[in-house]
Amino acid sequence: MARPREFDRDTALQRAIDTFAMHGFEGTSTPMLLEAMKIGRQSLYDTFGDKRSLYLEALRTYSTASVGATLSAMFATVSVRDGIEQALLGFATNATAATTARACLGVHAVTEFGTLASDVKAVTDEIGARTVLAFESRIREGMARGELAADLDAASAAQFLLATLTGLKVAARGGADLATLHGIVGIAMRAVVEK
Repeated sequence: MARPREFDRDTALQRAIDTFAMHGFEGTSTPMLLEAMKIGRQSLYDTFGDKRSLYLEALRTYSTASVGATLSAMFATVSVRDGIEQALLGFATNATAATTARACLGVHAVTEFGTLASDVKAVTDEIGARTVLAFESRIREGMARGELAADLDAASAAQFLLATLTGLKVAARGGADLATLHGIVGIAMRAVVEK
C-alpha cells in the first residue's frame, strides 16, 4: 500500500520555481531541488516525474501567474494608456521586490535555452504569444478610441512592450532600482502613446 504524500505539492513546486529561477535548469542539481523542496527523491519522481518534467511544470506555473498579473492590471482600467502603464509599473515593482528581484524563471528559460529545446520553447512561445495578443488587443482599442496614434503599428508596439517587460526583469536582476525602472516605463509609454 502506497504511503500518503506528506508535503504540500504547491509549496514544493514554488520552492522548485525559486530554485530554478536562481540557478537555471543546468545549474540546478537534483540534490539542490530535494533540499529546497524539502522532499525525498522518490517523492519528487512520484509527484513531479523527472527533473525536466518538474522544470516544465515550474516554468508554466511561474509564467502563467506572472503574465496573469500583468494582463489583469492592463485590463483593469477603462483608459488604455493607464492600463498599459499600470501593467508596466506593476511589473517593475514586482521585478524589484525583495522576493523576486534576484531571478526570473521566464527570462532564465529564454536565455538558457533560446530556441534549442522544443519543450521549453513551446512554453515560452505560448506565454509570449498570449502576452503579445493581449497588448495588441489593448493597443488596437486605444487606437480606435483615439487614445493612441491612429497610424501606430499595433503588432510591432505589442512586441516592443513584451521586450520592455523582459528588459525590466533583466535590469532589475542587474541591480536597477525602482526609480530607474520607472524611468524605462516612462520612455516606453512615450514611444507607444505619443500621437
